[in-house]
Amino acid sequence: MGVIYLFQEIVRQFSISNLFYVFLATELGIIIGMLPGLTATMGVALLTTLTFKWETGNAILTLIAIYVGAIYGGSRSAILLNIPGTPASAATCLDGYPLARSGQGAQAIGLATTSSFLGSVAGLIALAFLTPLLGGIALKFKSYEIFWVAIFGVAICGNLTAARDPLKGWISGILGILFSFVGMEAIQGHPRLTFGIRELYAGFSIIPVLVGTYGLVEILDNLTQGDRQEKITQIERVIPHLKDVAANWFNILRAGLVGVFTGVIPGVGENIAAYVAYDFAKRGSKHPEKFGKGAIEGLIASETANNACVGGALVPVLSLAIPGSPPAAVLLAALWLHDVRPGPLLQIEAPNYPYEFSAMFFWATVAMFILGLLIVRPLLKILEIRNSILMPIVFLLCTVGTFAINGRLFDIWVMIGFGLLAFPMRKLGYPEAPFVLGIILGPMVDENLRRGLILSNGSLLPFFSSTISMILIICTFFTLFGRTKPVKAGFRMLLTPFSALLKSLRKLFL
Repeated sequence: MGVIYLFQEIVRQFSISNLFYVFLATELGIIIGMLPGLTATMGVALLTTLTFKWETGNAILTLIAIYVGAIYGGSRSAILLNIPGTPASAATCLDGYPLARSGQGAQAIGLATTSSFLGSVAGLIALAFLTPLLGGIALKFKSYEIFWVAIFGVAICGNLTAARDPLKGWISGILGILFSFVGMEAIQGHPRLTFGIRELYAGFSIIPVLVGTYGLVEILDNLTQGDRQEKITQIERVIPHLKDVAANWFNILRAGLVGVFTGVIPGVGENIAAYVAYDFAKRGSKHPEKFGKGAIEGLIASETANNACVGGALVPVLSLAIPGSPPAAVLLAALWLHDVRPGPLLQIEAPNYPYEFSAMFFWATVAMFILGLLIVRPLLKILEIRNSILMPIVFLLCTVGTFAINGRLFDIWVMIGFGLLAFPMRKLGYPEAPFVLGIILGPMVDENLRRGLILSNGSLLPFFSSTISMILIICTFFTLFGRTKPVKAGFRMLLTPFSALLKSLRKLFL
């Protein structure tokens, strides 16, 4: 039945006006993605501020198209300039740029486009069919389970986005949770951490926070790096050869699965998915020595995974109201802004919406594939725009968009304040993703902890009594302490009886 509903929504959305919106937005997303410094998160945040008065369907369709186009667009500058247009394309540089330097830039762009399309198809399948399934499971979650879901989300996001020093990721997430407590709390309406400032009674609006944390930080970061002076590689035939795609069918399938399941993990994002898939491809390749020197397998794996991650990241957005990546966090805020309420109750209040949302994702994927193959040469000229010209324009758009949401000068100060806070955090190695996820999930942690204590008359036992809670607690424990020697040793002992089976599976899939 899900296939029928999805097909009906795809057909229903087929109109001249929708195609105009989706192709224009996807093209803009590609431009945002290919310009170093303008990330997908920044693009979605900026367009959210400019589309808040639009009709809901057109606004969400536009933002999805921006997201899909930006993640793909980052591959252009990664291949031609060795500069990832977005963090999601960092792994693409490893083999894309060597291919371009060897005179195969056109082939690399064609393969990146095709891989991105196939990865997005994998994400579409996950979005259309995993969302109702996960949403059905989420209906069984009570306050106790939702509390642990939020804690686990912040913990694993901090662990994966700060791989070298997870403690910095967790500190960033806790700091975000603390900032989320500012304002009147939801249960009794008591003001907290407002210091007598009236504007803080409503807390920090999520859009100015996101624009400041991602947009202003990117502007400051790029202005401190100076202008780009790279020469654009000449492009000839872009459409890839079918044999190159067919020869990598297993690589594409594996990278698509990696991207989807990485995307479902709260707050991790497309850059992690690309590196994980790249590592899988290298370990499973017959010629691992070619990776980093122009291996087609590496390029295909990274581009398939980062685009598959987009669909995967949107699954928990709709089913749990928890973002799977930084751009998905902005899209979640946009859904709230346009009176769409994602979460477990979405399956009851609007059971057809996941298929409507998936149909929008389908048209964005189609537009990305067509534009990615047809409009190449004109877009490459945009890469020559200097940062000193581009970034002030972007800052102006960020400021206007932030002010336009509520018409408050205070929101501009919020944007600037969070940007000035997040910039040194980035320089010191504290990732932004757990910080933003903490701000989004902080109210969920606070409200469900207090509601659970009210329901249990102050007892903590119900937080540890259900099967779902225990699974989440165990996952959180291993996320926080899995790298310590005692836990590693104990975990290794538990896995000893299954070592032969694990080795067999590793040989089969790697």
